Amino acid sequence: MTLRVLVWGENRHEQVEPHVAEIYPDGMHTTIAEGIAENLGDAVEVATTTLDEPDHGLTEEVLAGTDVLVWWGHAAHGEVDDKVVDRVYQHVLSGMGLLVLHSGHWSKIFGRLMGTTCTLRWRSEQDRELVWTVNPTHPIARGVPHPIVIEQQEMYGEFFDIPVPDELVFVSTFSGGEVFRSGCTFRRGHGKIFFFSPGDQDYPVYHHKDVRKVIANGVEWARTDLPERALPTLLRYDTGDFFNGHGYAGPIETESDEERADA
Repeated sequence: MTLRVLVWGENRHEQVEPHVAEIYPDGMHTTIAEGIAENLGDAVEVATTTLDEPDHGLTEEVLAGTDVLVWWGHAAHGEVDDKVVDRVYQHVLSGMGLLVLHSGHWSKIFGRLMGTTCTLRWRSEQDRELVWTVNPTHPIARGVPHPIVIEQQEMYGEFFDIPVPDELVFVSTFSGGEVFRSGCTFRRGHGKIFFFSPGDQDYPVYHHKDVRKVIANGVEWARTDLPERALPTLLRYDTGDFFNGHGYAGPIETESDEERADA
């Protein structure tokens, strides 16, 4: 089946900063989407949307038709509507894959899924970044050189306040000696999440062929194995019945005093 990918971009820096517009004339979201299509070809359908679209382009219908959502945000995290965040959150728990790129670490959706501040140390002084593969058998590392060399990049460093990753795929080192967990996977509900840090707006990182390869690999990995997306459900089983659970739509409510008196 065709893998349906939606690249969400904030698309603000490109509109107001000439040097960013020069690097990404059609927006970072378009460059990211082109890299996915370039690597996955006919196996993927890639669409884009941005913050300023109605519902940020993330309606219920759109999300229901998305296998993997790729997220880039930076300057306007606070402008993302909480109702849209709730909607994305439910779809991730139901099995939609999520890739969070670079400064998306501080997005509302990533913070909610992680349950931590997701803060880190940073510096933007044209550092060289080396992205080292620490899990060479992981599908996301397939076909990726060791290390990936990024000549100019914003520094991200530890301490990075995230939960312990389910899998650590990449770590990065920088010109100043800092290290950073730059490629991490998580599972929340039925959804798979990949955080990948390279990609500041001030540098042409999303044109880098190896960065594009990692993102495409991450998209393939994040697709659910479930035949249908659904939230994890509370099920009650009868003794000896291993297959037919009785589901609950929400928390179990106790009877009120008035209901008990009526009974």
